[in-house]
Formats: sequence, C-alpha cells, structure tokens
Amino acid sequence: MRKILKISSIALIPLLIAVLFIQAKTEMTGLQIIQKANDLRYGETSIGEMQMKLVRPSWTRTISMKMWTKGTEYSMVIITAPAKEKGQVFMKRKTEMWNWIPKISRMIKLPPSTMSQGWMGSDYTNDDMMNEGSLVTDFNHKILRSESITNLDCYVIESTPKDDGDVIWGKKISWISKDGFFNLRTESYDEDMFLVKTETASNIKQIGGVILRLFLLMSLVIKP
Repeated sequence: MRKILKISSIALIPLLIAVLFIQAKTEMTGLQIIQKANDLRYGETSIGEMQMKLVRPSWTRTISMKMWTKGTEYSMVIITAPAKEKGQVFMKRKTEMWNWIPKISRMIKLPPSTMSQGWMGSDYTNDDMMNEGSLVTDFNHKILRSESITNLDCYVIESTPKDDGDVIWGKKISWISKDGFFNLRTESYDEDMFLVKTETASNIKQIGGVILRLFLLMSLVIKP
C-alpha cells in the first residue's frame, strides 16, 4: 500500500519564517562590512611600532615611529628615526591635529590648508590621518560584487560621499575579505573620478592574539 505524506501548510509557516530570519541575519549591508573592517583596523585602543619606507625615482628613505591610538578620534605618533626627524610628535584630537617640533620647542596646530599635503613627505596625507574614521560616517556604501584577492574571497564595495560629508574624494572602492573582514585593497578617486592612489595590504599574521595586516603598499597615480 502506498502511503501519502500530508504536510499541513500551517506547519510550514514557522519554518518559512525561520528560514527568512536566518537569511536576513546573514546578509550584511555595505555599511556593516565597512564598519567591521574599520573596527578590526583600529580597535578600541592600540600601541605599535612601525616603519614607513618612501620610494622615489632618485632616492629612498625609511622613517621609524611609535604610535598610540584610541579609536579613530585620538592618536599620537612619535618619530624615532632618522635623526633629522627624531623627536617630532603628531597628535590628533577629534578634528584637530598638532605637531610638536623639538628643534624650535614649539607645538603647532596644523591649519586646514595643509590637510592635502603629504605626511612626512609620503603619499599618506594629513587629511588621511585626520579623517581615518570618515569612511564609515561620511560615505554611502554599496556592494558591487564579489572578487578574489590573493585567494581570499572579498566584498567589493563602492563608497560615495554623502551630500553633507566633508571629504576630498569623489569615491572609494574597497576590497574587504569575507573571512575576517580585512581591507585588502582600497582605490581612491578624485572628483573627476580619476584614480589617485591605491592601498594594498598583505602579510596578514596573528600577533599577540590579534590578526593584523603587517604590510601596506601605497601607490600614487600622477594625473596627466
């Protein structure tokens, strides 16, 4: 005798609601992904030592420093080498940035006109340092697609300025890994949508129980 299994449609309703809830819970927005990557990068507080190598066609130099941060609003950087810049201190407090210059024993507040200048002669500008958290607050975010970088599956997210956002970029495109939320690549475009610079991260390792990006390459594109 063939048995016919009957399933009540009423019994299926709770199951369907549970499936929809799980899907809604696992689907993330562009803002949530950018926020997770930002939290991973800066954390609540951090202490570190790092080196920045500047490479130009005719010269190369390395700057060593110590850094302390509290979120994205407070930070202090002390230059430890080379001897010419040793002892310089850069301090950020919310929307203010200060520079202690030991040679003249003066603390100088950096004016807005210097924000587009390269920090310590690098392609990393004073504005980049001042507005480290602005990618989360001053941009709208849209997931464009998925793409792999160094065998890691990534979200590709386009970030465009809000109407009231105080930013210098026309848009940013970020590649953030789905596993771990590491920002592996960022492209920054000007108001004419010309690619100005790229940042590429690599050498991801666990140190002291925290997984970090140990190498960041920044490349500047010269506009014709």
